[in-house]
Amino acid sequence: MRTRILRVPNRHPAPALDDVSKRIIEVLQEDGRMSYAAIGKAVGLSEAAVRQRVQRLLDGGVMQIVAVTDPLQVGFSRQAMVGIRAEGDTRVVADRLVELPEIDYVVVTAGSFDVLVEVVCEDDDGLLELINDKIRSIPGVVATETFVYLKLRKQLYNWGTR
Repeated sequence: MRTRILRVPNRHPAPALDDVSKRIIEVLQEDGRMSYAAIGKAVGLSEAAVRQRVQRLLDGGVMQIVAVTDPLQVGFSRQAMVGIRAEGDTRVVADRLVELPEIDYVVVTAGSFDVLVEVVCEDDDGLLELINDKIRSIPGVVATETFVYLKLRKQLYNWGTR
């Protein structure tokens, strides 16, 4: 199990990221279960100060702390990236795609595709149903191209901060 920290829509204004907050993020990217006391020792703050900073980072949408599982180990044998060509406002299409539980990643892009999504399904029948019945039925979706994952070789969430 790995810890996944990524940007999410802001609930509160994002806090300013000073060097200490950046270091807290980096420490949590290495071990998201580390105690506030241990983080405090690593960054030179008290446990209470770390707790407050982490909460501000979470509330501001700078990061989230979640358990990242291996889909194969929990019963999802099919992963794929789907490129979507759309007409009209691609943001509207992307907003509809966000609502689908099988999709774990949505990005509006420039290039051959207007939107890219990563999907996790139980099997090929689930992938077919998702693409055919759900994605292609969204108004504005013109075409899809599916890139089935044969073997995931690397997936990291510890890119640090600037």
